[in-house]
Amino acid sequence: MRTMSVGEFKAHFSQVLKDVENGEKIGITFGRKKEVKAFLVPSETKEPRKLGVLEGQNGYFMKDDFQITTDDEFEI
Repeated sequence: MRTMSVGEFKAHFSQVLKDVENGEKIGITFGRKKEVKAFLVPSETKEPRKLGVLEGQNGYFMKDDFQITTDDEFEI
């Protein structure tokens, strides 16, 4: 991990983003003591979820004479 001051970060912002995009971790320091106040780390790129994974693998059935009334629906 490399560290840089806020001033360096501001001056080289575009290059820093490219470095982070390439997998580098960067600590941003601030103040006289040069304490690390923030970290820039690459984001985790996850593939989007595939919808319909179980399509065709499940189902339901109801008998032809199935009926429900509003009274039955709300019975406790």
